[in-house]
Amino acid sequence: MIVGAGLAGAKAAEALREQGFDGRITLIGAEPHRPYERPPLSKGYLTGGTDRAGVFVHQEGWYADHDVELRLGVAAAGLDRGAHHVELADGDVIEYDRLLLATGARPRRPPIPGADAPHVRYLRVIEDCEALKDVLGSVSRLAVIGAGWIGLEVAAAARQAGVAVTVLEAARLPLLRVLGPEAAQVFAALHRDHGVDLRLGVTVSEITAGGVRLGDGDEITADAVLVGVGAEPDVRLALRAGLPVDDGIVVDAALRTGDPDIVAAGDVANAFHPLLGRHVRVEHWANALKQPAVAAATMLGREAVYDDLPYFYTDQYDLGMEYVGHVEPGGYDQVVFRGDVAAREFVAFWLRGGRVLAGMNVNVWDVVEPIKALIRTGTPVDPHALADPNRPLAALGAEASKPAERESLRLHPEEE
Repeated sequence: MIVGAGLAGAKAAEALREQGFDGRITLIGAEPHRPYERPPLSKGYLTGGTDRAGVFVHQEGWYADHDVELRLGVAAAGLDRGAHHVELADGDVIEYDRLLLATGARPRRPPIPGADAPHVRYLRVIEDCEALKDVLGSVSRLAVIGAGWIGLEVAAAARQAGVAVTVLEAARLPLLRVLGPEAAQVFAALHRDHGVDLRLGVTVSEITAGGVRLGDGDEITADAVLVGVGAEPDVRLALRAGLPVDDGIVVDAALRTGDPDIVAAGDVANAFHPLLGRHVRVEHWANALKQPAVAAATMLGREAVYDDLPYFYTDQYDLGMEYVGHVEPGGYDQVVFRGDVAAREFVAFWLRGGRVLAGMNVNVWDVVEPIKALIRTGTPVDPHALADPNRPLAALGAEASKPAERESLRLHPEEE
């Protein structure tokens, strides 16, 4: 059984069939739609570049063709681990031998007066996106609370639709926690260059009928408000069942929970990463896409480990970006840029002790795999070579893995 009919749930059903499982598969989803991908909701589907059919994971007939039973429009309300069954909100009870929890995440709803008013929008499900599309086609001013990925992508879509946008963010830069001040400034400049009124270091005291009131009493006029202040893992079912929960459902590298018959994947899984040496929960498309193959293997009693590096991407205006790796806030001591930052055509590397922890390519393509190789070597790399666009990244990765090169780098600690 799979609880959660999003991308992770759909790919798990696919992986089970591809790995030879010919038994019963039941896929349970609270939404009435067959599984779809969420990135288009703040990107192509919101802006009109992707049609509705393009958001779905599989064609409509795929589930029947692969003997996957869809139970849509009904949430899982209870999990009895001892009896090995899941109770649905409609009262039906379904038994399982192995269970995958792919319950995803829910938008955070801040305790702000007015946050549930009719003109306030959140973005998580397809209906949210379609309602927001209607808003962008009918209003002249939008206020966005939160300068994270969702908030900035919606701001970009609104500006492309000709809507005046004010973004309100408590931190001193957008994406500061994720990127740090060096790279976050790129996104602040990007949105200001496209006419966004970016208000940083502010607090919101109330959402009013006419917009937003800030903590200092300033009034922001807006016809509609989008709240994008992050998401929280949907662990309600796991908590009620007594599974270990800590910023998501805690799983090992095989995506196994504290119950040997239950695994978790996608946004809800706080998984041990063997390369990073710690648990990591990543709310991005790549995990939902790739973790299910490991979850399926574990459900079938096979040895499997999920060790893909975290990956995410964004498209805002004329900026396309990919990021791979993982850096905790303040967990690096140097950022190295390669390319033209002012022109927004560059690669950024986050380093600690000369070792590459993460890389972000902005309007520069086909470099993700070399960046992954640099991260996986775990050996120091010359920052001057990283910054030199004439030095191929693939060659730097090969050099970093050579013992002789590692020895030479130790002779120049000032360059690390």
